[in-house]
Amino acid sequence: MRALVVEEGLLVAADVCAALTAAGYLTDTASDGEDAWYRGDTEDYDVVVLDLGLPRMDGLSVLKK
Repeated sequence: MRALVVEEGLLVAADVCAALTAAGYLTDTASDGEDAWYRGDTEDYDVVVLDLGLPRMDGLSVLKK
């Protein structure tokens, strides 16, 4: 299963990715809203962990788009 972790904080993203990897997920990361939207539009993910306060496009806008 694939997971996308969208978080601008590198340490938080690393911790979330480590937990998801331990649970058997393959993880990708994005650190801003535009990258998250692009990845979500072009890749298939089973789950997305989405921060709401992101640079370049906030998390709610990513979700709506």
